[in-house]
Amino acid sequence: MTPNPERFLADLHQLRSFGAAGVGKGVIRPAYSDADIAARAWLADRMREIGLTVHQDPVGNLFGLAQQPSLLLGSHSDSQPEGGWLDGALGVIAALEVARASREAGGPPVSVVSFEDEEGRFGVTTGSAVWSGQIDLDTADALTDHAGVTFAQSRARMADLAGDFVDPAQFTGYIEMHIEQGPSLDVAGEQVGVVSDIVGIRDMRLTFEGQQNHAGTTPMHLRRDAFQAVTTFNAAINEKFRNVVTPRTVWTIGHVALHPNASSIVPGRATFSMQWRDGDADRLARMETIIRTTAQEVADAGGLKLSFGPMLGLEPVPMDATLRAALEASADTVSPGRWRVLPSGALHDATNVARLMPVAMLFVPSIGGISHAFDEDTAETDLVAGLNVLAGAVTRLNQARA
Repeated sequence: MTPNPERFLADLHQLRSFGAAGVGKGVIRPAYSDADIAARAWLADRMREIGLTVHQDPVGNLFGLAQQPSLLLGSHSDSQPEGGWLDGALGVIAALEVARASREAGGPPVSVVSFEDEEGRFGVTTGSAVWSGQIDLDTADALTDHAGVTFAQSRARMADLAGDFVDPAQFTGYIEMHIEQGPSLDVAGEQVGVVSDIVGIRDMRLTFEGQQNHAGTTPMHLRRDAFQAVTTFNAAINEKFRNVVTPRTVWTIGHVALHPNASSIVPGRATFSMQWRDGDADRLARMETIIRTTAQEVADAGGLKLSFGPMLGLEPVPMDATLRAALEASADTVSPGRWRVLPSGALHDATNVARLMPVAMLFVPSIGGISHAFDEDTAETDLVAGLNVLAGAVTRLNQARA
């Protein structure tokens, strides 16, 4: 097959128009937003145009189904609250172009998917997590975003289009193309990365409850300040992790909500997110123990109450050897001497899909290593190189099965 790069790039830019924002190529297209729903309707039309059977499941995952059995390609099309135009979208549009080029050439059947809520408005890769059985639908429905909106309320916006969950048995494997979201390929001047494994992740919310009080009349030594507990915890956890983590381990407090969040009031409650990632499941578990113990020590020292929300997480996942070998062979043809094998420090839908079938991933460079920001971008020559590597891998896998 021969993918059409102009058509591919035109579709990629058209998808960006749904929720286009900010300077450069920024996008605001959170899961279940008006922009997200409109983008999915546009994607469904593109799938129909190339002869795929469109199917949306109960949580909003959008499939373009080819005849059975077929390889499944895709990613997600929702964005971060302030995201870039390629995160997720690249994998969906590359999948669409490969499926179209394969059909035009009389090649193997290729199915396409855009998973919903990969960016974690309600949890960790929610749409693919429910489809894969990582979490059940009732549990997902009870999840809330930072504004208190439930997953059930949000998916109800698309209920009129929802059918049953797609049977994964019709797919022979899943390949996801994505931007690297890190600096390795860009710094090295390389075009393609074939992923070796995806790190595991843990994510939960913690709440310190102290005493709300007057900010001008409450002496410092009598305060039970919930926000001070968060800052004390943050400093302590960095020190306690020192002899446990590796250079690849990361952890983040990314969201803090104070109550009542007023200038002249000592905060009585602070709820914050704690997320940590590593490629070793045992290390993730040791980090959890340290987090819980340290938080309790801080609460006890400050006379505060401590509570933990549910912990969400995914295990580290190695890529399938057969699918990975096809990507490597194709990369060596398309970009000889300009590709490498590398791990993924970011989470992807492929982690969940690995519960159902063999999976592999392909990266292209992120300029400056920037992602989850309006400045996210990749050179068009690198986007096209990645597309050609994906198409070449599909061809090789079909030839191997013939």
